[in-house]
Amino acid sequence: MAIRPIRITGDPVLHTVAKEVTVFDQDLRDLVQDMYETMDEAPGVGLAAPQVGVNLRIFVYDWDAEDGSAQRGVVINPTLEISEIPEGEPDWESEAEGCLSVPGERFPIKRANRALVRGVDLDQNPVEIAAEGWFARIFQHEFDHLNGTLYVDRLVEPHKTDSQKVIEERGWGQPGLFWTPGEERLEG
Repeated sequence: MAIRPIRITGDPVLHTVAKEVTVFDQDLRDLVQDMYETMDEAPGVGLAAPQVGVNLRIFVYDWDAEDGSAQRGVVINPTLEISEIPEGEPDWESEAEGCLSVPGERFPIKRANRALVRGVDLDQNPVEIAAEGWFARIFQHEFDHLNGTLYVDRLVEPHKTDSQKVIEERGWGQPGLFWTPGEERLEG
């Protein structure tokens, strides 16, 4: 298996609605294994297929809860139900998110506290996971990737403008840029 390059904001695959998975074969298994390895090396708590340049509705996740429990898995062709998103200004301390496709940056964003994700696994067995808190945030973030939305697209002012400045200053926001976990340099 292999660590795959992670696309940076501006790459068209990150801003396109991903396609449903229809073929469950060894190539899909290899992709998911590569996604786990890439997520682990990055490191991250979630990774969607579009982030590695594959326009399919798949994400992997790895969450260690405060109580010491851990959840790791894959969801293919997910649906997502969420509770109401609280109103108000996002808090830097408790609501700042990062994204492997906007590497090294964090901005605060409001998310629902509860989420219910449904889909299938690699064997096409049903998956249903109810999540709260940060675990719910991971599902919302990764599900957005499958709909062509990055978290920076959802930011409110002044964070939206701040993120746009960072993206411009770094020369991102254009096709063909990526980074590979474990390597120091940006490619493109």
